[in-house]
Amino acid sequence: MHATLPLLEITDFPKLVRSKLEILQVNLGYLCNQQCLHCHVNAGPKRKEIMEKETIDQIVQFMQKQEIKILDLTGGAPEMNPHFVALVEQAASLGIHVIDRCNLTILSEPGFEQTAEFLAKHKVEVVASLPCYTEDNVDQQRGKGVFSQSIQGLKILNELGYGREKSGLSLNLVYNPLGAFLPPAQDGLEKDYKHHLLTEFSVVFNSLLTITNMPIKRFGSTLISKGGFNAYMQLLRDSFSASNLASVMCKNLLSVDWQGFVYDCDFNQQLGLPAKLGQTPRAHIVDLLNAKLDGEEIVIADHCYGCTAGQGSSCGGALS
Repeated sequence: MHATLPLLEITDFPKLVRSKLEILQVNLGYLCNQQCLHCHVNAGPKRKEIMEKETIDQIVQFMQKQEIKILDLTGGAPEMNPHFVALVEQAASLGIHVIDRCNLTILSEPGFEQTAEFLAKHKVEVVASLPCYTEDNVDQQRGKGVFSQSIQGLKILNELGYGREKSGLSLNLVYNPLGAFLPPAQDGLEKDYKHHLLTEFSVVFNSLLTITNMPIKRFGSTLISKGGFNAYMQLLRDSFSASNLASVMCKNLLSVDWQGFVYDCDFNQQLGLPAKLGQTPRAHIVDLLNAKLDGEEIVIADHCYGCTAGQGSSCGGALS
């Protein structure tokens, strides 16, 4: 049972409005082969929420109507959705760039051994979570044995060309702090990651993305239980940088939950704060097929300080 989190909706965070929609981030469900401490969606092996084919078809229709450029697939482990393959194939046929937010360990799970080859065939960008380049730290956050299985996943991807120059197969790693502090400078940490993974494991990758832990769901509950929630929120507030406001991910991204309802970002989705779009208080993807979304106000709350603290944080890494 998780600790009760404080309400975040009453905030003095600056107003934000949408620009042109380019990225559709779709949560295919909370089913996952892992159960990580920092997971802001509380994903795990026992979760039953999964996007059904009818909603997948609506997603494809929306992408066509709104001329989406990037489809960003997340979960849980998005590959565990039974319609994952069909969705990637349809998006690729439309010329849409697909991102798979992969936990790496799924690539060697029984029944998923061909996933890496499928991703390479369709030139899917892999964004893989690896919160540290040392075994002890990763296993502490994600579970015993996860680090070695993650390295195995990286080697599988490297063998297919991922992370290698001129292959056209992008492999980016994601770092998030092990505790209640901000990520270090992205460029310097990327150099450390590349040196260590190459020398110790002969693993290569393209870029490192640093992401701030959000004070919500499982991580937020951990902060509450340890008495550190207020201090962490104050850190985020004190580290606010107005220069990050222009490039926060919610300005050109729309987040879709496993049922097809829409949110301004993945974090708002997990907090149950629906986007204020269209004529309904809780818009579904089918309500917005022909909607003009730029200029609409973005729903904000105190957790938004996490995206603008320090060098900034987004699904694409640091903002500055």
